[in-house]
Amino acid sequence: MAPPRGSLLTHDTTAAPTQSGRPSPFLRVAAWAGMALVGAYVVIDVVLQLLPPHYSPIADAESNLAVGPFGWLMNLNFLGRAAMTFCVLIVVARIGPVLATRRIGSAFLGLAGLCSAALVFFPTDVNGPGEFGIAPTTLVGTVHVAFATTGFMLALVAMVLLSHWMRRAPEMLGLRRPATVFLVLAVVGLVSLAISIAVAPAVLGATERICLLGILGWAFVVCIGGVATTQEK
Repeated sequence: MAPPRGSLLTHDTTAAPTQSGRPSPFLRVAAWAGMALVGAYVVIDVVLQLLPPHYSPIADAESNLAVGPFGWLMNLNFLGRAAMTFCVLIVVARIGPVLATRRIGSAFLGLAGLCSAALVFFPTDVNGPGEFGIAPTTLVGTVHVAFATTGFMLALVAMVLLSHWMRRAPEMLGLRRPATVFLVLAVVGLVSLAISIAVAPAVLGATERICLLGILGWAFVVCIGGVATTQEK
């Protein structure tokens, strides 16, 4: 049965067919770059955890890593996450059918990337000894929390929409399950993060990193789809 005319999720499938047969000089580069940036992000995060002032990955927010003698590395990571986001957008724009879910999801994902880049200019407020949770004490710290929270939420909405789009993208046929796994992980992480802020701030860092793992893993899977597409051409 054909989908109902005018549906938000399917209304333009006939107007704009799949682009899988259209060669793109940017697709391979963007896909490999996105995968590399995901790997670099994880490595830098791990290295920073081993460097002073030794923030707790369980209790402390990841943004704390940008405050300290090696904070510039975390700022590079924020910019790297933004660059990774736009690599994913290039991949998404050049494979699969043109659907409303792809257009809207891409817009949300682009805004999430901009939020990540903005964190560089608004460092977080670090808690004092024995303090947990998110309690900004300055205007800059408040803006940081606003960008970080908005970025997470935009990324999750984008992932839901684009995961729905993947069902109609033949290039992503074998990758839908791992993409869904990482999407679920990101959602669980975000819900856990909200709960930790309210009732268990001592594990805020762990819940935030679970959400990040879901987001990064999902992006990695999408980029794998881009690489596989270029190898088939």
